Amino acid sequence: MNPEDWIAHDPDPVTAAELARCGKDELAGRFSRPLSFGTAGLRGPLRGGPDAMNLAVVLRATWAVARVLEGRGLAGSTVIVGRDARHGSASFAAATAEVLAAEGFSVTLLPHPAPTPVLAFAVRRTGAAAGVQITASHNPPADNGYKVYMDGGIQIVSPTDREIENAIAAAPFADEITRTSVEPADATLVEQYIDRAAGVRRSRSGPIRVALTPLHGVGGYVAVETLRRAGFTDVHTVASQFTPDPDFPTVGFPNPEEPGATDALLALAADVDADVAIALDPDADRCAVGVPTPSGWRMLSGDETGWLLGDYILSQTQTVNAVVASTVVSSRMLAAIAGHWGARHVETLTGFKWLARADAD
Repeated sequence: MNPEDWIAHDPDPVTAAELARCGKDELAGRFSRPLSFGTAGLRGPLRGGPDAMNLAVVLRATWAVARVLEGRGLAGSTVIVGRDARHGSASFAAATAEVLAAEGFSVTLLPHPAPTPVLAFAVRRTGAAAGVQITASHNPPADNGYKVYMDGGIQIVSPTDREIENAIAAAPFADEITRTSVEPADATLVEQYIDRAAGVRRSRSGPIRVALTPLHGVGGYVAVETLRRAGFTDVHTVASQFTPDPDFPTVGFPNPEEPGATDALLALAADVDADVAIALDPDADRCAVGVPTPSGWRMLSGDETGWLLGDYILSQTQTVNAVVASTVVSSRMLAAIAGHWGARHVETLTGFKWLARADAD
């Protein structure tokens, strides 16, 4: 699609005007390579054009998702739509739901910003054909994104991603895509997720004091309520980072693995004499853990957290042929732990979408 046609049919006057002000070289750059599905879906800066996140891109991507689902005989099935609290997420989620509804799908639009794992859980819990989460996870404040879940609540991989991209290329002009209003659902699925997550606790070893931060993301309420239902009532939160804020004002980069991102959390943990510190990324599908040491508090690496979780879970399970997984960029220690417990270790490509499929064979 050439820039002139895109601008003429952009349903958002703000991005249309922005593109109209762009010079020839800038326009050529924006239209040279549209967004494609990477490790975690579509992600890009909030601005006009097919190489970024905006209303036109969301409408055309959703039209393409509908085409792929229909091609698989899933017309009229249920699709769940969720979102984080980033700039644009509310309008993008509403638009996604409206396109799917106009295409004849039964759409459940989650009522409030919620963690990405809630969306994945909802797809699996309801038997939905697919789910779409509007989120850029731990990207900078200027970004947003679009994640697609199928196959029982797992993010898509090839060839599904390529099928959607091919359908996007054939999509109508954005302002010609039909939309039907959708009322948000109630909070039932969020509550069911909290109950399920709270039930994971396997032992009652006494009171634990927790320090927690959602890093201005959407995980605060869900995390605190899940801990409460699991019996952890002594929870202290970083007040300045608890309320969702798409500008992430207290951190340079909203990723708990980044240096400095958890400074306020570790200070709180020390102040309240916590037993453990927990940091979530903005869409709460990434969790980092801090622990006290003789020389002060420190965050565990992802590998260290994986070792502890893997060892504990395998020590508590009697499942025959248990499988644990880590990615090609992770430590090999988990493989040794799996061997100790008689479990099978699988190494996958990087990304949750591959880890979730580790036991597929």
